[in-house]
Amino acid sequence: MAALFGARVRRLRIAAGLTQAELGDRTHVVSTRITQIERASGAKPTLDLARALDAALGADDLLVELWPYVYREAFPDWSRKFMEYSERAVAIRQYAAHVVPGLLQTEDYARAVLSLDALLDSEEQLEERVTARMGRQERLSSPDRPELWVILDEAVLRRPIGGNAVMVKQLARLLDAAAERHITVQVLPFDSGGHEAMGGSLTILTLPDGAEVAYTEGADYGQLIEEPAHVSRYKVIYDRLRAAALPPIMSLDMIRSAMEGTYRGSRVPSRSERRRLAQEQLQQSGGGRLRGGVRRVPGRRPRP
Repeated sequence: MAALFGARVRRLRIAAGLTQAELGDRTHVVSTRITQIERASGAKPTLDLARALDAALGADDLLVELWPYVYREAFPDWSRKFMEYSERAVAIRQYAAHVVPGLLQTEDYARAVLSLDALLDSEEQLEERVTARMGRQERLSSPDRPELWVILDEAVLRRPIGGNAVMVKQLARLLDAAAERHITVQVLPFDSGGHEAMGGSLTILTLPDGAEVAYTEGADYGQLIEEPAHVSRYKVIYDRLRAAALPPIMSLDMIRSAMEGTYRGSRVPSRSERRRLAQEQLQQSGGGRLRGGVRRVPGRRPRP
């Protein structure tokens, strides 16, 4: 993609009758930077530079539209492949161990999370990553939006990344998102004990053809799993997490109490209560979804 981007820049530059030095002057970079871009060598172009090139060459946003694909090449192969799968997925199931998943992050929270990367090179790179993350959220409001089911570890609520003000807005964003029919949010409380996904996050994607892939991620690693037998194992792990988590309505109550500052006094159902509720959830099938993601069982009134 970097080579394609560079070829487009060169073709547009020649068509405009500009030298590399002249294009560099118009975009406020040295001519050797234009050479690097056209040859796909050196550092990849920033989003700001892609915008400047677009404007200088009258490219009608062509280069800006190509930039995310160039940016993605900075990631390992397995990470790029996971992003490609995510953009096509019809259903996304996520367990988040440490932070709110990117699809549900506010811009300030995303900036705070991404700024923690020890390999971050500059403020400019940080802003590019924030822009890219916010752009990926647009799919949640598109006609082909996926069904999203998120399980948050209790640690996600307790850790005020970015400070209390940023965290309150992030928790409010979770409540707003969970009000959407295609998004379900659950919380896995600490007293659920240990589980098979401890130490990292887990995502399972369902693709348009029904195929599924799994992705596990830690602080400095990621693994894409495509072998059906192995994906099935992770699906079982996810289902166990979903059964151990608080039901959606109770989860939203816990998020709301964290946002309102009454978190430590909030009531968490006992493990036996949750086990009973989880068994009911797993046995339920069909019917319309109630607010908070609970499904209605024909002939049974929803519990208060």
